[in-house]
Amino acid sequence: MSNQKPDIYQANLCPPCPPDASSYDKIIYQLGIGLGSGKPKKAAGTWGTVGGLLVAIALIWLGFWVFVIATILGLLAGSHICGRTSTLMGIADDPHIVWDEWIGMWLALLPTVFVLNHFGLLNDFVPSKLIFWSSITLSFGLFRLFDVLKPAPISWADRHVSGGFGIMLDDILAGIIAGMLTVIAIFSFASLGLVL
Repeated sequence: MSNQKPDIYQANLCPPCPPDASSYDKIIYQLGIGLGSGKPKKAAGTWGTVGGLLVAIALIWLGFWVFVIATILGLLAGSHICGRTSTLMGIADDPHIVWDEWIGMWLALLPTVFVLNHFGLLNDFVPSKLIFWSSITLSFGLFRLFDVLKPAPISWADRHVSGGFGIMLDDILAGIIAGMLTVIAIFSFASLGLVL
């Protein structure tokens, strides 16, 4: 397996799943590339995050606990999915592996979704709720910012932790930081009556 990471600022082809892979490995590979959302040659991480965001919105519409359980299961399975997809691709941390972006994005949304649910704002959710869409937009923007810039401790995790868990860890940290900042910002504005 190559430890040389492709240059994310260049167009890169997504390494295919080996044709002789088992059915199980083919499923893992599809999850690893975010059901295809990580396949674009450029900005695979951003497109993968968009894919994860769309799935998150669908899960939230299905209910708060559906979203929480899906996030926990995705987090628990993430190291295996990312690690196995790396092995199938033959590259340690290919940018087309975006399951980590999916989970990072879900973690970025989780604090706000929790607070919205606590105050009953998800029970009567309609797409015109400004607070919901403001949260979605800010979570996405902050998560991408932290995932790309990788300030400490995200940069440390990216450089020093390897394997499937290493692929996941920097995005987990980016998601947690983005989630905390989003909930603080949104509800600071909400207290002023600006986003309700």
